[in-house]
Amino acid sequence: MPRHNDQTELAEASQQRRFPLTANPSSLNTGGGGEEQRRIDDSVQRIRFSDDVARDEARLRIDTGIHAAPASIGPDVLPERRMDIHDLSQARASSSKKVGSRSEGKHVAYADTADERTESRGLFKYSDKSREFDDIDRDSNFRLENYRAWVSRQQKRARGPWVRLEKTFNDSYQKWIIEGLLRQKPLPPSTDGRHVPISPGAVRKRPLVDERSSKHYISNYIRSSRYTVWSFLPKQLYFQFSKLANFYFLVVSIMQLIPGLSTTGKYTTIAPLLVFVAISMAKEGYDDFRRYKLDKTENLALARVLDPDGTARGTAEEASKGGRAAGISKRKRRMEQEDAAAGLGSMELQDIGQRQEKPTPWSRIQWQDIRVGDIIRLRRDDNIPADIVLLHASGPNGIAYIETMALDGETNLKSKQACSLLAKRCDTVANLMHCDTAVVVSEDPNPDLYNFEGRVTLDGETRPLTMHDVVYRGSTLRNTDEAVGLVINTGEECKIRMNAHKNVHAKAPKIQESLNRIVLLLVFTVIILTIGSTSGYYMFRDAYEKHASYLQDAQVSFVQIWFGFIIAFNTLIPLSLYVSLEIIKVGQFFLLGDVEMYDPETDTPMVANTTTILENLGQVSYVFSDKTGTLTENKMRFRKLSVAGTAFLHDMDIVRDQHERQMRISKHDPKGKRRRHRSRASPHVPAEGHDAIESPLIGSRRQSKVLSRSGSVWTSSARSRHPLEPKTEALLKYIQQNPNTAFSRKARQFLLCLALCHTCLPETKENGEVAFQAASPDEIALVQAAQDLGYLLIDRPTNSIKLQLEDSGGESVTETYEVLDVIEFSSKRKRMSIVIRMPDGRICVFCKGADNVILARLSKAHLAKQKASDVERRASKRKSIEIGKAMRSLHEASSPRDSLGFFRRSIGRKSTDLQRRSIVSDDIETWLKRRETLHSDAAAGYDENRQTPRQSMVLSPISLAESDEVYEGMVNEVMAADDGLIFERCLQHIGDFASDGLRTLLFAYRYVDHEEYEEWKKAYREATTSLVDRQQRIEEAAESIEQGFDLAGATAIEDKLQLGVPETIEKLQRANIKVWMLTGDKRETAINIAHSARLAKPFSEVYILDVTEGDLQEKITSTLINVGRGMVAHSVLVVDGHTLGLIENDESLNIMFLDLAVRIDSVICCRASPSQKAGLVKSIRKAVPSSLTLAIGDGANDIAMIQASHVGIGISGREGLQAARVADYSIAQFRFLQRLLLVHGRWMYLRTAKYMLATFWKELVFYIVQAQYQHWNGYTGTSIYESWSLTVFNALFTSLPVILLGMFEKDLQANTLLAVPELYAFGQRSEAFNFKKYLSWSFTGAVDTVIIYMLVWGFFKDILFTENNSLFPFGQLAFTICVIVINIKILILECHNKTWITFGGFSLSITLWFLWNLVIGGIYKQSIGPYIVHGAFVHEFANKLGWWTTAGLAIAAVVAFELGITALLRIYFPRDQHLWQEIEREGGVGEVLEEHAAEEGRMPTSRDLDGDIPGDDDAERSVSASPREVSLNREQSRHRASMAAGPYYAPNSAQQNRRSASKPGVEGPGGRKTRRIETA
Repeated sequence: MPRHNDQTELAEASQQRRFPLTANPSSLNTGGGGEEQRRIDDSVQRIRFSDDVARDEARLRIDTGIHAAPASIGPDVLPERRMDIHDLSQARASSSKKVGSRSEGKHVAYADTADERTESRGLFKYSDKSREFDDIDRDSNFRLENYRAWVSRQQKRARGPWVRLEKTFNDSYQKWIIEGLLRQKPLPPSTDGRHVPISPGAVRKRPLVDERSSKHYISNYIRSSRYTVWSFLPKQLYFQFSKLANFYFLVVSIMQLIPGLSTTGKYTTIAPLLVFVAISMAKEGYDDFRRYKLDKTENLALARVLDPDGTARGTAEEASKGGRAAGISKRKRRMEQEDAAAGLGSMELQDIGQRQEKPTPWSRIQWQDIRVGDIIRLRRDDNIPADIVLLHASGPNGIAYIETMALDGETNLKSKQACSLLAKRCDTVANLMHCDTAVVVSEDPNPDLYNFEGRVTLDGETRPLTMHDVVYRGSTLRNTDEAVGLVINTGEECKIRMNAHKNVHAKAPKIQESLNRIVLLLVFTVIILTIGSTSGYYMFRDAYEKHASYLQDAQVSFVQIWFGFIIAFNTLIPLSLYVSLEIIKVGQFFLLGDVEMYDPETDTPMVANTTTILENLGQVSYVFSDKTGTLTENKMRFRKLSVAGTAFLHDMDIVRDQHERQMRISKHDPKGKRRRHRSRASPHVPAEGHDAIESPLIGSRRQSKVLSRSGSVWTSSARSRHPLEPKTEALLKYIQQNPNTAFSRKARQFLLCLALCHTCLPETKENGEVAFQAASPDEIALVQAAQDLGYLLIDRPTNSIKLQLEDSGGESVTETYEVLDVIEFSSKRKRMSIVIRMPDGRICVFCKGADNVILARLSKAHLAKQKASDVERRASKRKSIEIGKAMRSLHEASSPRDSLGFFRRSIGRKSTDLQRRSIVSDDIETWLKRRETLHSDAAAGYDENRQTPRQSMVLSPISLAESDEVYEGMVNEVMAADDGLIFERCLQHIGDFASDGLRTLLFAYRYVDHEEYEEWKKAYREATTSLVDRQQRIEEAAESIEQGFDLAGATAIEDKLQLGVPETIEKLQRANIKVWMLTGDKRETAINIAHSARLAKPFSEVYILDVTEGDLQEKITSTLINVGRGMVAHSVLVVDGHTLGLIENDESLNIMFLDLAVRIDSVICCRASPSQKAGLVKSIRKAVPSSLTLAIGDGANDIAMIQASHVGIGISGREGLQAARVADYSIAQFRFLQRLLLVHGRWMYLRTAKYMLATFWKELVFYIVQAQYQHWNGYTGTSIYESWSLTVFNALFTSLPVILLGMFEKDLQANTLLAVPELYAFGQRSEAFNFKKYLSWSFTGAVDTVIIYMLVWGFFKDILFTENNSLFPFGQLAFTICVIVINIKILILECHNKTWITFGGFSLSITLWFLWNLVIGGIYKQSIGPYIVHGAFVHEFANKLGWWTTAGLAIAAVVAFELGITALLRIYFPRDQHLWQEIEREGGVGEVLEEHAAEEGRMPTSRDLDGDIPGDDDAERSVSASPREVSLNREQSRHRASMAAGPYYAPNSAQQNRRSASKPGVEGPGGRKTRRIETA
């Protein structure tokens, strides 16, 4: 324990140095010397490899003036830096605003008060040194003025000269180019809004005019492609020549065109340059053309408009004749068939289902032809084509249910209702024809999704229009047969399009910035070489040329010699750099077709819409994710319940979902050709082969047995350990066997609450199945659970509910419950109630809602609040322990390279090969487990004061499996009669449910007498018919009856995550990627999902920024102080869209918010509009310029942030294909993101980086030989190489090696990269391609070229006169050595992934070179000149041993130098990939890495259940443990496994065993291995 205290103290000091807001300035140099401080610095490295990723956030940090002063400066010297202790305590108190109310669905943080610290002191045992440290910490003072001064400096910097210059330029460009030249002036606001008359068919004849522009309103055409026919060429030319190399070659090619300057011809640069640029432009054009085709699909979709005169039909026919007849006619025929099937071909609105003979007044037109003022008709499940004002709906009371998931991410359906002034006047076509005096006035188009202002005037009467009356484009009509609306906004003026990211620029790879700098360096190198060669020529001219008789009058002018050398040396920058790169990316594109990223359920592969930014996938540092449809499946599932003090797990739906999934897979792949065997099973998916559940009723013993045999496969993704919980099958059995006990009565009452307290409507399908429709998916989940538990809702006629259930004899009976009143749910009330007349005539009020709301309305509310306080106190204490343990785990985690030292020790042991393999694989297994569990539930084993009233309440599941008397001890009947115990246990269960990331509700009920009900009914009826303050009076009336409830129980609903989401997020976080969740959903829902998806840990501190609850500046500052102290194990920031809007409009608040956000581990933004999502992405790009952002989403509301990020990923198949078609890449499941980034992203980045380095290196090696030769020819520019060989050097002999390296290189296996996500930091740190790396390659290239030239020159200067010592054999020898050395270096020394393709490319390149020598030797004619080529290779030098010996010696010397450099770096400066390459070569490690690389998480195996981990366990046990210890451990593990296998309990002991194995000191395999490693 003293060890722990010392580490806690020192870690705090270390963390304070990491953050600018230091809690204790004077403590930075306390305790320990420099070595100890260095040890502390190492200890706080969080799951990072070797050199930690540079914190790009440093630019945002506070200047050094805010940091603590040195310890030598006493407090008296710096009085202005101190602050009163009272102010400090206030700052801490204000920083503790976290999620504390259960109404928000999550117990995520508690106040760390002094009393609680005192209570937990018995567990921590603080030492005297720790108490002294706490005293110093309490006495430490702050001066927040320093921080405010820093903010002020940032504001001034944001208004600096460069910013002002940029603003001036932008303003001038807008004024003179956009507004002056292009005549695109911004539209002024309208005088009184947009006036749209309700005049059927009028706008088809004469379109309405927009008073702002005096032109027609814009069309409904939308465009998400980046280019038009007119803008493609200028934009692409600018984009292509913004690449510095292309611009450089453009300048060189222009100089070549000047007569007399070029010694290599006029068109040798401009011709290939234009070809290469044209190829790149064609690829970009093709990528954008695919986006255009997807846009065209939406624009050509068909809609129904009211067109009494048939004007639209004539227009559509003309369009059909214009060349689009085939597609339009097919869509029309399909709509007509749908109408005929539904009986809607030509009906009036009020006559649904009745066919009429007269022609229909409704015309079908394309979406792009819809105009403002059109009246459109929508049917069930139709997408809304434009922003409309609702005129009529066929739902009850004229309500239309709208799904806005694509707009704001919310899964709940919105109820929209036409204005009362319009609803009755627009219900038929005839009535609509008489509404020509009605005028709708709407606000000007704007991006605000959450507010709307307008009005409607009809016959002199005016009514307001609100959000309740409008439906936006991107929404979908649900649960409503038909609706009619008036179009008010079209095309790019629709809300969803105004939230889209406009003026999208072409995305460029991050590596291009470094490439441009290197190209710039090479330009200077060319200039330096030119200066040197020109100077050398003038020295040669003065020393020799003037005195040589044969060189009289041969002088060259300065212009010619200067530009001649520039043109000669310009090949140091390879012309084919970008074109070969495009070829490589095409190859990489095909390699992305990874079967591991194929989703068989939806038959969707991974799709790359662009290849331009493939390498960016390996350098991502921020991931911005949507929630609905991206992280979740849009499926709500009833998961747990608590009744009468006992919690139950409900998992009947899992087997059904799995069966449906298999059916979908079979549908896409009926013959099973695409189905592959997956060796890594998912812990969330049961094994195949379970029977489908046929009966919806639970009375069937067969169903219970099937479900029982299947076992529970559900485990919480938020917590690593769970208490054993009985399943709901056991609850039903208990009620069946003990029907008259107190528990059974309360359980039946609770199940009745589930079945009655809702607004669901049942629908019986043709096959007899009952489906449910509701505004909220949560209600459907509750009703489906009631169905599983025996209370089936079969019908809901007017004012009644019919339930089918089983009586005590097992017979099905139907009961009718009369619905007297329904008090709807609202966000303010946070509850809904229903008044029911029971079959026995009694009146009962059922209520469900948030726990804090229901508790206050219980008959024993005081007792409930007291128990809630006790439970919260214990939860606070438990969380403080979790935080302490989490901090300890983080501080004790050493750097991975040190932790991998065991590997070198392991491979050096004297043991048999079998033993060594076992030792290495077991050590890797232990290390990987520690990494995986570093952020797990740190205090899962602590459950202080959670004892049950009687130990008999917990029963072994073995007895449940084997005994008929098992149900006697499953519940505590004594507790079922004690309200205090029930409250306590129920609240504990709610906390546990919330910790699992589940959405909790409390159910309550009360019986009222007839007199009380009649009196209340009268007041409620008056409130509902009131014309003044109606909503307020309804709430007051509801409050009077919603009192004095009895607690029925609690439920927990799972917002079902996609498969593998928690594991993927965990691996991304281990890869040093910050994951932000940006959603339009509610705060409570977002926080629950954050816990389920492991964005928030059980010990996380969750800080909420809410403008409605105080001063934002104080909250941000206090949160910065709290986080800056460095004592927060994991922090999460939650901000809503309204607050974010205010922050964005305040410059100082925005700076402070971004400063806080980049320090926080995860950020959750709820209620965010699409434009706010994009704004956050752009803010991070601007605040942390060296970061690389990735946005992932599936709906139209995610398009803006996808386009604003460096990399955009679309999820296909959840909310449609809107995001997938505009994204750079699309995948079917979020879990594929880890493989896309960690594996393919790293490979793509590595391949591109190595290609560039190898290309620059080979050019330097080859052409610097040319530069060296200039010294021996008087700097006259004579080439050492024959001209045709020089021309095809890149194309024939050295292009294939770099292309193959760029296509197929893999430094590490996929399993290694997935099992060790920390390796991803390789790309974040730009380790593969940076200036330092380029210089090192240039250095080796310079040495290589000197070795080559000097050995060649050494051979030829002493050659006999009888041999050919002319220029051609001299140059061909250097050429031969260069070609062979380049191929060896690139395809053998640098290529780690050697395959038959690389060896084939190596052989082909060298063979081509020697064949080329034979060809040119035969083609060239016999002539006199500097290059005597004809027959020279065969007859002059290739038959000489000296020539081949020199070539061999030079090649051997260069290879020896390269191998020496490589060996030196690997031995003394090994990188992470070098160590893991060695590990991969060890036997037995592959299976371990494959197991931990599973995308859906590691599945416990039978060996785990036996207490062993994969590997050669016999050898390991012979080294580490005695037979008795092994036997004892196996017996204990088998006992735990058998307890997990009970039919009514969830099996999680295997997971507990796996998790506990990673903790030191535990008597499991991990514990033994840890001790063995330390003593080895």
